[in-house]
Amino acid sequence: MINGGSITPKPVADMTLQFFNPRHSTIVDMIMIQLIAAIITSLIILIYKGNEISQNDATLFLVGIFASFILLTTVYSRITR
Repeated sequence: MINGGSITPKPVADMTLQFFNPRHSTIVDMIMIQLIAAIITSLIILIYKGNEISQNDATLFLVGIFASFILLTTVYSRITR
């Protein structure tokens, strides 16, 4: 037995807890990165395939960009409080 009756060594246990229980800021950063990626991807699709897609698809991409931007600003405003 290691560490007073535990089979898992303490450094491994500490590393596992840090990996599976991330800090709050890490989760918020991951959400912000996903929103930024959605905005950039939608803009690239509109720029390069704008002539080929229908008006309904272009409208959906613009709504997606707008919604992602609103969510991104909401998350950022909560971070800066």
